[in-house]
Amino acid sequence: MADNFSAQREFAVEVVRRLRHAGHEALWAGGCVRDQLLGIPPKDFDVATSARPEQVRELFGHRRTLAIGAAFGVITVLGARPLEPVEVATFRTDGDYRDGRRPESVAFTDARHDAQRRDFTINGLFFDPVEQQVVDYVGGLPDLEARIVRAIGDPVRRFTEDRLRMLRAVRFAATYDFALDEATLAAIQSMAADVAQVSNERIAAELRRILVHASRAHGLTLLAEAELLRPILPGLAEHAAAVDEAWQSAILRLEKLQAPSFALAFAAALEGMVAAKEARVLGKRLRLSNKEIDRTAWLLEPWPEMRQAATLGWPQLQRLLAHEGGAELMALAEASLPADDAGLARCRQQLARPAEEWNPPPLASGDDLLAGGLKSGRHFAALLEYLRDMQLEGRISTKDEALAEARRWVDQQPPTKRR
Repeated sequence: MADNFSAQREFAVEVVRRLRHAGHEALWAGGCVRDQLLGIPPKDFDVATSARPEQVRELFGHRRTLAIGAAFGVITVLGARPLEPVEVATFRTDGDYRDGRRPESVAFTDARHDAQRRDFTINGLFFDPVEQQVVDYVGGLPDLEARIVRAIGDPVRRFTEDRLRMLRAVRFAATYDFALDEATLAAIQSMAADVAQVSNERIAAELRRILVHASRAHGLTLLAEAELLRPILPGLAEHAAAVDEAWQSAILRLEKLQAPSFALAFAAALEGMVAAKEARVLGKRLRLSNKEIDRTAWLLEPWPEMRQAATLGWPQLQRLLAHEGGAELMALAEASLPADDAGLARCRQQLARPAEEWNPPPLASGDDLLAGGLKSGRHFAALLEYLRDMQLEGRISTKDEALAEARRWVDQQPPTKRR
């Protein structure tokens, strides 16, 4: 991993050197500079340069470059495999942002003006990897040292240009454990309702990054402080404003989770405030994947049963633990219930047994059903789940019994259900 990073870094340095040798100004820019100064290995390297897009392509060759972002002055330079590409952007200023996302036009300029059109001071830094010098036109270094997220220039203007920046400010503050600059926070609070104008896909992408990060509890708290919950997660807003028991429990759950999937973290944030049915509606509005929606809803649906795990009938509890989401349900329980909870102790005891005892392999697969003469269709998922329940309840124990039960189940379904 270290060798790959070193090779990637050297490739990014070489891109700068070649631009310099051709007479152009070239610097690393943005997140890679920020992360490097924080002692975090950058995920990728971006280069900003005085060279025009056509000059970049001429220098590196058309076979080694992609011009997908050329309209905004961005050329992608390809390296030898397995190196990741390096984006090379011409210093620019942006025209009006009429769609609240991207500028209508760009004009090429110098490094100082390029820095001033960026979002936050900590993202507006440049770095000269040849001379090993930071170039700061926006006060990013003092803010980095003071651990502050501050908009460059007028925060209202920055957020009007791209309203998603309000969510990004929260994410950066949570991820790096920085404070939000007072004027920046005030601007977000005054404009929070405008985040609804951002596409749901972009909102969901930021929400994923907030909730899967180790700072997820702090991130959710900051979303509430910034007044961004109401337009994004309205079911949580009133609870957060009241700082009630449901809200406090959600924050504690998020703090206890270890490296959760987004669906698990999302369910942990919603539990006690948003029911499974409402979570599905919310997931569809945010354009989450069907898998994310289904898993989030499934984690919320059996939660009342998990709270009663100490006295729940074994077949019901076994079905929950043996479900493909059982491990995540258990993680949610571990983060939600007291460590000495009797139901948790029972689950741990059962899970300590050999897996084949509490989670035996399914008696039949989709291929088995097809081989048994059944026609495939959307009903197969429900049928397989039904057969699994029958197996765990001890009502069938062989493949032949499963196939016989499958045929009975299909015969009893209305024609429309078999499609």
